[in-house]
Amino acid sequence: MIGKEIRIERIINRNTGRSVIIPMDHGFSLGQIEGLTNMTEVITAVAKGGANAIILHKGMVKAGHRKHGKDIGLIVHLSGSTSMNPDPNDKVIVCTVEEAIALGADAVSIHVNLGAPNESRMIESAGDISRACMHWGIPLLIMIYPRGKNVDGNSPSAIGHCVRVAEELGADFIKTNYPGDSKSFAKIVSACSVPVMIAGGEKAGNLETLKVIRDSVEAGGAGVCMGRNAFQRKNTTLFVQAISRVVHKNLDPDEAMEML
Repeated sequence: MIGKEIRIERIINRNTGRSVIIPMDHGFSLGQIEGLTNMTEVITAVAKGGANAIILHKGMVKAGHRKHGKDIGLIVHLSGSTSMNPDPNDKVIVCTVEEAIALGADAVSIHVNLGAPNESRMIESAGDISRACMHWGIPLLIMIYPRGKNVDGNSPSAIGHCVRVAEELGADFIKTNYPGDSKSFAKIVSACSVPVMIAGGEKAGNLETLKVIRDSVEAGGAGVCMGRNAFQRKNTTLFVQAISRVVHKNLDPDEAMEML
């Protein structure tokens, strides 16, 4: 497992056991959205801010590779769907682990929605990907959420179920929703043997976002996996710096706000 352990340290800070990951796979789902029109520029901005890693689809690795500036971990995303699909929650595999290795990935990620009509196929695909990751020594991030008809995406029990499914599938780290309070989140992460990070959720104010991050790490969370809430800020570099200091240096959100 030494190869996987080395790669995990490119994603998760070895001293804090936490990570700031910036997903940039939104273009596949939503198109040419604000913040992702110049990939080299935005990757440079989050790298300067101290993010540990970014998430890209395979075709964007070359477009975003800068050949200059601060290095940053690369996670290649293997799942996809678009907002034009009658069921946007239906994620299918669009890249293999072997392709990601050839692109220089430090890890791969997949997306699973529990409660969606095609949940079974997504779980089956996740099992196949996990098997390949074990074979090649590639860390696996599973993004997993309660999503579907009559499913409460913020329910602590539903989020806990998602985390358990990801853990049992073989995830090396997990991204999921924050249930809204630190006590519920602490119970979820304490029952899991691998790092659990919160998703960014809907875009909120600077201080509000930083307070949620602070509460999640104090509850035992492993940091954040935050996309639009980071790269669509007025000053992406400064906001990612603030996030990084809250996650890795336990900076109070009010102090972090002084940077902004």
